[in-house]
Amino acid sequence: MTHRDDQAALTGSAARFAPACAPSGEDFLAIAAAAFAALPDAFREMCGNVVIQVTDFTDEETLANFGMESPYELTGLYHGVDLTHKSIADPLAGPDHVFLYRLPILLEWCERGDVSLSELIAHVLVHEIGHHFGLSDDAMHAIEDAAGD
Repeated sequence: MTHRDDQAALTGSAARFAPACAPSGEDFLAIAAAAFAALPDAFREMCGNVVIQVTDFTDEETLANFGMESPYELTGLYHGVDLTHKSIADPLAGPDHVFLYRLPILLEWCERGDVSLSELIAHVLVHEIGHHFGLSDDAMHAIEDAAGD
């Protein structure tokens, strides 16, 4: 079966997705960079030297640390010392990192169907940056709930 025959076999809304490919890690990083650039200047400045990275999944050790069995459960991760625990007296440990996990984000995007991929990537990015500021998941959910009212 040729590519053209495969597309012809699809009907309805499925046909418009036939030529689509999943965004690459580079595509995700570009979307995340655009989302980061759209944040207020003061917010970006407080992020300092946070490095944004994209990988398909987290590793087994990280999953075990969070008590997760499936790599699809984790869409992002902040790795570093949050601002509430940093001290100028501490030795410089290198940059903090925000990891965006491409395949779990794509799955969530497909399952939700109510947000654009750019919006979801921006949401995960901002959530992980929230950890950089020392916010807990519960605190961030409360902020999101209050903003939705």
